[in-house]
Amino acid sequence: MERIPYTVPSITELEVGYATDAARTGWGAKCYDYIHRFEQQFSEYIGAKHGVATSSCTGAMELGLAALKIGAGDEVILADTNWIATVAPLRHLGATPVFVDILPDSWCLDPNAVEAAITPKTKAIIATHLYGNLCDMSALSLIAERHGIALIEDAAEALGAKYKGQLAGSIGLFSTFSFHGTKTLTTGEGGMFLTSDPALFKAVTTLSNHGRDAAQSKQFWADVIGYKFKMSNIQAAIGCGQIERIEALTSRKQEILSAYKSRLGGLNGIALNPEPAHCVNGAWMPTVVFDEALGILREDAQTAFQNADIDARVFFYPLSSQPMFESVTTNKNAWSICERAINLPSFHDMSIDQIDRVCAVVKDLVKQ
Repeated sequence: MERIPYTVPSITELEVGYATDAARTGWGAKCYDYIHRFEQQFSEYIGAKHGVATSSCTGAMELGLAALKIGAGDEVILADTNWIATVAPLRHLGATPVFVDILPDSWCLDPNAVEAAITPKTKAIIATHLYGNLCDMSALSLIAERHGIALIEDAAEALGAKYKGQLAGSIGLFSTFSFHGTKTLTTGEGGMFLTSDPALFKAVTTLSNHGRDAAQSKQFWADVIGYKFKMSNIQAAIGCGQIERIEALTSRKQEILSAYKSRLGGLNGIALNPEPAHCVNGAWMPTVVFDEALGILREDAQTAFQNADIDARVFFYPLSSQPMFESVTTNKNAWSICERAINLPSFHDMSIDQIDRVCAVVKDLVKQ
């Protein structure tokens, strides 16, 4: 029986054709053609005025934080349940991350915990939309506005998700996206910074080009110390093909999540990615959380899936549980849910038979 991977990108002749054209002709005066095209197409899709294609979502996040002049002495609040890529730019810039708990149903930032963590040093809130689930952006927006701090969307995992009719990534002061090979839209590696703030866009554009201001007439003259987080033209060419297929890519993810819910939703003691009435889940990574009463732990699920020849990912460990940070065990949901959750396979060409195989493992675990 063939092994089921947890993710496989969907690449067609459209993307191959664009990448081939970029490799053959995208040099000299045309070396940024696909980059600029992808930036425009992606920002228009999300509903932001400006986009900067980057080498990774991590790079996009660091550019945005640096443009806001966040650094030593500043605090930034984020969910304890996160991948390290969200917090690394803060440490690189010398800022202090403040980890708060997640909600038990959405697995995203708890607004009450955010409010309680704000101090005079707080400069921003990073709202990570986890696994396609959405943060409570209304509550977080009110908190950010009330305290005069920036609200940032880490939308790396939320492509296609909608909050009250707005696409994830169009709500915060700026947002970041990932185009890693595991993501719904991929360029192999890569990311995007988005904003509708012209001053912030100008600052990021300068920082992203080694600190060279676009208006600077001197050649090889840097106005500030910047970064080299550019996406390549060939990667952007693949992205252009992917964004033309965006509706098919995102709707297929939602179909797969729906298929899991229809098969597993009736089981007692499990929860899957929620979809409140005011949201459309991005469905990047279908996830099962087992109720504590079942006694099913992460390792039990890993073993069961391994024995069934199926790849399944673990739920993110709390950042504060990792050796470079101080433990914040009071973030009870973050520390508890990861112990009894598992990410399920989800990729564009996944068959019904493969979905059924995955569901059979979950059902067997619950029966035991």
